[in-house]
Amino acid sequence: MVRPVRDVANAIEEKDEKFLASLPGIGPAMSERIVAKLRRKVPKFALLISRDFSPASDVRTDVVSETFEALLSLGHSESDARRLIDLALKSQTKFKDSAEMIQTIYHNSR
Repeated sequence: MVRPVRDVANAIEEKDEKFLASLPGIGPAMSERIVAKLRRKVPKFALLISRDFSPASDVRTDVVSETFEALLSLGHSESDARRLIDLALKSQTKFKDSAEMIQTIYHNSR
């Protein structure tokens, strides 16, 4: 793949058709169709952590997914939930569960 899955997923969610059209084999019309069909289906892929970001590799993926779902249920937008989770992961803390991660997110956002 030319670009990381996370970048492509973010582009789809943010309706960035110009970015998608810049990918090999995808033109403007195809990028429109991709956004139309996949926009609501990609939030979890946008949470994927790049392999070169080692502190996040210690975090279990299910904790991140559970935290994401919890933040959505608390009224955060998908992009805001991703941003908050990314900030928590940068703290290099090992989270044993989603409650601990949410507590860190809200403690850091003060």
